[in-house]
Amino acid sequence: MDDLVPLRSASSRRASSRRVSLVPFGLGETKPRHYLEMLRIAWENRGSWRYAWKVLTRGVCDGCALGTSGLHDWTMKSKHLCLVRLNLLRLNTMGALDLRRLSDVALLRTLSSRALRDLGRLPVPLRRRRGEPGFTPISWDDAFRELGDRLRGIDPERFALYMTSRGISNEIYYVAQKAVRALGSPNIDNAARLCHSPSTVAMKRMLGVGASTCSYRDWYGTDVIVFFGSNPANDQPVAMKYLVEAKRQGTRVLAVNALEEPGLARYWVPSSPESALFGTRIVDQFFRVTAGGDLAFVLAVLKRLVATGHVEEGFLRDHTLGWDEFVAALDRLDFNSLVAESGASQGDIEAFAESLGGAQTGVFVWSMGVTQHGHGSETVMAILALGLARAFVGRKKCGLMPIRGHSGVQGGAEMGAYANAFPGGVPIDATAADALERAWGFRPPDRVGLDATAMIDAAASGALDALYSVGGNFLETLPEPARVESALGRVPLRIHQDIVLTSQMLVEPSEVAFILPARTRYEHRGGCTETSTERRVIFSPYIPGHDIGEAREEWSILAEVAKAARPDRAEFLDFADAAAIRAEIARVVPAYRGVERLAKAGDAFQWGDGEFVLSTRRGKQFNSMVQRDRDSLTGADRDHVFMNADDMARLGFETGTAIALSNGVGRFVGRAFAAPIARGNVQMHWPEANALIAAGAVDPAARVPDYNARVRVEALAASERQDA
Repeated sequence: MDDLVPLRSASSRRASSRRVSLVPFGLGETKPRHYLEMLRIAWENRGSWRYAWKVLTRGVCDGCALGTSGLHDWTMKSKHLCLVRLNLLRLNTMGALDLRRLSDVALLRTLSSRALRDLGRLPVPLRRRRGEPGFTPISWDDAFRELGDRLRGIDPERFALYMTSRGISNEIYYVAQKAVRALGSPNIDNAARLCHSPSTVAMKRMLGVGASTCSYRDWYGTDVIVFFGSNPANDQPVAMKYLVEAKRQGTRVLAVNALEEPGLARYWVPSSPESALFGTRIVDQFFRVTAGGDLAFVLAVLKRLVATGHVEEGFLRDHTLGWDEFVAALDRLDFNSLVAESGASQGDIEAFAESLGGAQTGVFVWSMGVTQHGHGSETVMAILALGLARAFVGRKKCGLMPIRGHSGVQGGAEMGAYANAFPGGVPIDATAADALERAWGFRPPDRVGLDATAMIDAAASGALDALYSVGGNFLETLPEPARVESALGRVPLRIHQDIVLTSQMLVEPSEVAFILPARTRYEHRGGCTETSTERRVIFSPYIPGHDIGEAREEWSILAEVAKAARPDRAEFLDFADAAAIRAEIARVVPAYRGVERLAKAGDAFQWGDGEFVLSTRRGKQFNSMVQRDRDSLTGADRDHVFMNADDMARLGFETGTAIALSNGVGRFVGRAFAAPIARGNVQMHWPEANALIAAGAVDPAARVPDYNARVRVEALAASERQDA
């Protein structure tokens, strides 16, 4: 009778094997109670449900950097919402705090950071002089006048500005760094310094780009995804839904970490019916390393891959430099010593190498478990070398991804709010400063400034006269809080720009401390943009209906403070609105060309992925005389742009998708058309393509014009599609 047990399909058996338990909703398990949490959050936001719903359905998430716009993103068609975003919702719906609470700082210092936040939003500018028991409200005019007078008398080298990633938009980052440099100071830095700066350094050095080389869609169906020192279940919960889909398509998931994270072992995705009911087993195999042992682990794996012949020699020969020298250096490392330093077993290293060696495609993902070490940059470089050795770069379903934990952090350095980079991530030197002088009308300092930790070191030694903090809380983010508090207390002028109270605002001022109340990203008139982990620049619209006292747009506050201190440079910081900032970003940062056209919810483009070589072709025409709109041989219309199907899939295009091609010469709006053309190439009909072809380039012998160009291809913004 056993032979008569009904057969199940392979897909059904795989689905069953992915389930955590047949007990519904993980009852009895240690896990998030998503639906109860949602009810609690709904209760917290009672009285503001209408505005909360607008934020969730129209705004770009101010939580992690996955880039959810409304309830959708560019990875999955279904709706999704995570508890990280929901738990931040109260910051966007709460009312103003009672100003009477600010009269007694000693009492406020007894409250936790959460209790301080729960007091409510900051409604007016505030000032506290040394010896005063609390903060006193002042007008914006008085605040700008006093700050301008004090900053004007300070050596710019002794002024510094630090920015958190708390919902900070590209526009705010850009104006902040320009304002600091207009003051004559090079000292500007942001929260990336404390998390993924090693990734930026390593990727710039080895790949030439300091951002993810792939999109989340590349996770789907790749042979293997490896998480190094990363826990998306806590930090980017929406990513767990992507992993559930990747598992459904056959992807294996590996994790290298000191702790076997329970959220990676199994997870219940609340917006996926099957996963919500039965849970999903995510990681196929954990590889435990000692804290900081990732570097030795990866180097040992590389030695194993080289020894077993599982490196992609052709790819390395054609697309990399220095591989032979790298292998020679690797040979000098003792395998057994690396195994011991890693904390893993030799069997684990061999099994991991075997998994990678048998994979045709793969994606590596890493986070602070890798970067927040004294050798973080080295570890990231080793991970990059491992990816290059397996050719997991530049191909579909492949990539190297430093996954970001905050919604604004990717754009910080790209806007130039970084101690060692100008806008566009350009290294700071005299030549780059010359270029900015031509663009801005004034010359920025051409030297590297103080980074975040160096700012506190300078404050501790008495070498800092003014510290401007846009969000953030050094008391909670840097080691040795007592030392940090002492350092902050030595700074004569502290400026805190934020939406709620934080503990660092309450440190006794050496002379004076100001608090400047800011609007949230959703309250910024004119909207704003953020850049996601996958380099997608996304527009978040202004959502009216929640104004708090006299709080102002963050970029406006920064510009006004700088103009008050340097009235001779006021014209260079005089932005009419947020759209004017985006227009300047597009002129100064080439990768962000297109940001000036983002104007409505859903508008977005992905920089870097859309660079192509353009060539021209003929359709149904005689010379330049077009005879028919459609070519009967190809089926293509005159506005069709021939593209490789893999390139289209990578960019999320289908045949007929409205797209724009642009470069320094011009812009063309057309439609994507799948064709058997080499990857990285596009073709357009001539003479329409002339709008993108630069004059002057010719064959030196025959003098024929070069009818080819490099162009950026992007999906047409929603606001333009209506007019196209």
